[in-house]
Amino acid sequence: MSTERAEGPRPAGAGAEGEAREPSEDELRAAYEAELSRITSTDVMLQAAVSLLNLGGRRLGPIGGAPAGAGDVPAGERRDLEQVRDAIDGVRALLSVLERRLSKELGPLREALSQLQMAYAREAQAAAAAGQRAAAGAQAPGPGQERSGGEGESSAEEQAPQGPGPAEASGKLWVPGR
Repeated sequence: MSTERAEGPRPAGAGAEGEAREPSEDELRAAYEAELSRITSTDVMLQAAVSLLNLGGRRLGPIGGAPAGAGDVPAGERRDLEQVRDAIDGVRALLSVLERRLSKELGPLREALSQLQMAYAREAQAAAAAGQRAAAGAQAPGPGQERSGGEGESSAEEQAPQGPGPAEASGKLWVPGR
């Protein structure tokens, strides 16, 4: 079977087999117009949601104390929890619009979003705890230094929480009076 029949007629200006030419501006414009007439806004939003989920997963970086470069994340990439949070918010917004047309088909996207949110919450909590430990270590007296206050006494500052917890710090928890 001839490949010319399967592919259709060659465009004007195409050379012998193996030779390629750059499409003209008019040909590119026509191909772009054909693609725009075929694609829908729902398709674009769906693809954007999938891309955001993938990007958010990569920006989590190695999970659970895995060494850099472990898993699917290249060693050069690092964790960026703010971008993960933005990706989650973007997917949530897109899903609210996609519900109108694809409510039954969105199950896998909702599941992926749920998994990303749970992983983000774990990593944000771990990062907050590490930050609190580092801050507490910086405030702890060094060798040869004495604590202010008597033996067995603890100040109100030490007993008070070190700041908002991870749920409150994420902005997702409503706290009365704030």
